[in-house]
Amino acid sequence: MKSIARTFAFSLGIAATTIFLIMLGLFIWRYPTEEREFRACQVVAAVLDRATVIEGQRLIIRSTPALEELKLDSPNLWYVVSAGDLLSEYGSEHRPPLPFVLPYHGPIGSSVFSTLDQKSTFCLSAVQRGPLRLAMMVGEPQVRFGRIARTFLLRRVFSIALVALAFAATVAIGSALAARFVSRSIERVARRALAIDPSAPQGLISLSEVPRELKPLVEALNRAFGEIDAYIRMQRRFLGNAAHQLRTPLTLLRAKIEDVPEPALKAELVRDVRRLTSLVSAMLDLARLQNHAIEKRPIDLARITLDVLADFSPSALDAGIELALEHEGRGPFVVQGVDAAIRSALANLVGNALIHAHGARRIVATIGCDGVAIHDDGAGLPDGAEHRLTEPFQTGNAAGAGAGLGLSIVREIMAAHGGELVVASAPGYGTTMRLRFAAAAGPARSAQLDLQEH
Repeated sequence: MKSIARTFAFSLGIAATTIFLIMLGLFIWRYPTEEREFRACQVVAAVLDRATVIEGQRLIIRSTPALEELKLDSPNLWYVVSAGDLLSEYGSEHRPPLPFVLPYHGPIGSSVFSTLDQKSTFCLSAVQRGPLRLAMMVGEPQVRFGRIARTFLLRRVFSIALVALAFAATVAIGSALAARFVSRSIERVARRALAIDPSAPQGLISLSEVPRELKPLVEALNRAFGEIDAYIRMQRRFLGNAAHQLRTPLTLLRAKIEDVPEPALKAELVRDVRRLTSLVSAMLDLARLQNHAIEKRPIDLARITLDVLADFSPSALDAGIELALEHEGRGPFVVQGVDAAIRSALANLVGNALIHAHGARRIVATIGCDGVAIHDDGAGLPDGAEHRLTEPFQTGNAAGAGAGLGLSIVREIMAAHGGELVVASAPGYGTTMRLRFAAAAGPARSAQLDLQEH
């Protein structure tokens, strides 16, 4: 696709050049009668001058193509050429009485005179040819427009060039300003479109801020944004309703599990229901967060991380894995967010580390200047696997355990908080999953907690 501004400037330049040439042609064609006759006189005099040869006491008018063309176009043409006492005449039967005596011995120059009967005009041109004065009188010439135009252009080439340059400069400046205006208008609309939140594209571009030519495009964009916003709201309502509908049967299912007599089966069912409940809770928290139903408040990441690790300490003891919490800096590390959503994100990361970190003996939660990181010293992930884990239904477990939704929900929770989920791993060196927030209210205090003792 070509540039609109460049195409506009090129088209305007072509149109302006065409208009200039048409105006120039009309100006030449619409000469005043006297001016046109004078130009025709100059053209004919130049043709006769080139055709005249003086040899001794003879004055010869050669038959040149230009002279033959003039005779062919002018059926009533007559002319008299004299040099001193030498004289040559053509079309004497058409020549009216003249106010000059032949041969002409007057001053040098060109002019148009009337005949003695005042019924017509004739051209008189006198030039110096060596020691002789060549005088030419021509009547009833019919000069073609092309010859008049060429003579006009040759005699006024400098003036025409100045006018053309000024015209071209005006067109160039005008097209540049117009193209700049179009570009700025499009850029303004693009900035308005980019400023709309993709997660809530209900903000419309005001039609009063755009030129009339761009209003159809802006109206189409506003309509598309409205349809996208309606679709997003519908999806969020469905997610929230589904999570609400799932919570009740999960609660009933957990109550019925208490009646299971076999301890091993009961423990396995409780663990599975807990994971499913956590997933449903995360989905509900995410739906509420995206719908702005929950107000974001200051949250102490150290306290939340400690609570999440404490919740997972029984599972870690069963698996023989040490849980630890490390703080960097002093003071509470505070972020703006939703408590339940951030808890769910941290629980997903710790739960993933406990389940999928093969060979891990220690899981450390580190609170730094930009968020919190969960690191395990397990076998790590295969090359390139960390980029696929945050996609829905992708897991790091080759056996296929888990739905593969946890990290995808964590990523969405962090996006809603203006942050991101960063996964880094290397085979044999473990995996680090970091919740990186956009801004913090203060650093965290230093401490370390060995949860094995709880």
